[in-house]
Amino acid sequence: MNDAIRTTSNDINPQSIAIVGSGMCGMTTALALASRGHRVTVFERDARPPDGDADDAFFRWQRLGAAQFRHPHAFLGLMCNLIQDNYPELMERLYEAGARRVDFFDMLPAELRDDYVPAPGDEKLWVLLCRRATLETVIRRYVETMPNVEIHNRCHVVGLVTEDSAGVQAATGLRVRQRGDGAEDSKSAGPEKIFDADVVVDASGRSSRFPTWLKAQRRDVIEGGEGTEVREVREVREEKSCAEIVYYTRHYRLKPGEEEPPRGENRGAGDFGFLKYGVFPGDNGHFAIILCVPVKETRLREALKDSALFDRICQSIPGLQPWLADGRSEPTTDSFGIGDIQAVWRHFVADGEPLALNFFAVGDAAIRTNPLYGRGCSTGILHAHILADVLEQESDPRARALAFDERTEADLRPIYDASLREDQSGIRRAEALMQGLLLDKPDSFKKWFGLAFGDALAAAARERIHVMRGLLRTFHLLEKPGDFLKDRRIRLTVLAFMLRGRKRNAARRLQKGPNRDEMLSLVSQAGAQSSTDS
Repeated sequence: MNDAIRTTSNDINPQSIAIVGSGMCGMTTALALASRGHRVTVFERDARPPDGDADDAFFRWQRLGAAQFRHPHAFLGLMCNLIQDNYPELMERLYEAGARRVDFFDMLPAELRDDYVPAPGDEKLWVLLCRRATLETVIRRYVETMPNVEIHNRCHVVGLVTEDSAGVQAATGLRVRQRGDGAEDSKSAGPEKIFDADVVVDASGRSSRFPTWLKAQRRDVIEGGEGTEVREVREVREEKSCAEIVYYTRHYRLKPGEEEPPRGENRGAGDFGFLKYGVFPGDNGHFAIILCVPVKETRLREALKDSALFDRICQSIPGLQPWLADGRSEPTTDSFGIGDIQAVWRHFVADGEPLALNFFAVGDAAIRTNPLYGRGCSTGILHAHILADVLEQESDPRARALAFDERTEADLRPIYDASLREDQSGIRRAEALMQGLLLDKPDSFKKWFGLAFGDALAAAARERIHVMRGLLRTFHLLEKPGDFLKDRRIRLTVLAFMLRGRKRNAARRLQKGPNRDEMLSLVSQAGAQSSTDS
């Protein structure tokens, strides 16, 4: 095992831990727990990744249990630093597979690079560029070589096993069914078996069935047996908020000898209100483009399902056009979408008491935010390491559950709430555009100040490196959202930019591209031309 990986403390008894799901969060949870000496068994419904390189993983690996598998992902500083600091050998394997590091200097606008002077902490501001299939495959192959990890592929988890512990259910294992090569669901799988475990971890993602199982098991505990006190059955409470968007992805590959276009004034990501766009450079010459539209933009949604129209729309946006122009690249997939974009927070503690002992939900199984912001992988690996810390620091099951809940609230709630605010702002802006309202004409001083401050902040970030540095620390989840504004120098700089007027500042914020009417006209013309050609 790599010397840089932490091992369990001498006073911590290694435990048998069952993890459900071998996606990004499942594998990083296995990595964090196994590196501290625990015996880890992972249960995964899909097959293991195919042998071969990153392209084999992307094009051949069937990940039915991960709807977002082939959509682009952002691997932010929080995640990258956790891997680099704790598992340097793993990071080296990612580089060998084609992943690329982009540092703070390379993220800077061109006008800030000439006067750049490194400052402490800049080394933490970096991203890893690669496809999720590449990252997930490399992590999976790394973890499965660890001597205290066992992975069961094509295995359905069909239930949670619990026992009554002073009126509270305590997880003791899982009910599982192994699929053969020809069995595609749990009903056609092998016989049901019980797997015993000291701790059960749910890393099965947004469609987790554990809340339903916990409710059923809790009713059995409360109502089962003669003379058992009948109490209210507590469910896993959910906070939910719909982002009211859908986004579409198409993957491309640079042709031999071609290079990525230079980063210039026409940015590779932007927000027109009725459409958000972004280009995601990947590994080994691959890149992806996403186009995100409100659910109510029916005509645009339908257009983006058509790969030819998808490309026409991309070519109308200056920040994307260089990636597709002049035969620089070729598509490797059709356009495909993902919906049901919701923020979800599941509560496993109610009124100060855990709903279950020796059970923990991590990542999307517990907390989900809009994937458009690229925070899911980073918060997932952070959640995994919070769990590893708690299991190391606490031995009592109740104390563990409460400590994990407390740490989750402290570290992840600010990120979740910031994502909600961004979602609601996007919804309001999209609705205003559809109604023909002027976004930059506020009807109150509060709204005016908010717009003026936002424009000043965006302009200051592109002209003052200390403001950009603060914004990127938030972007990379290295500090809580908004904490950079506690810096007096940054506040004074933004206020100074406000004094020079909104018109000048807004010019730095706005991206070039068609307005909503122009985009709808382009879609109509392209659709009519396509019908004529056919």
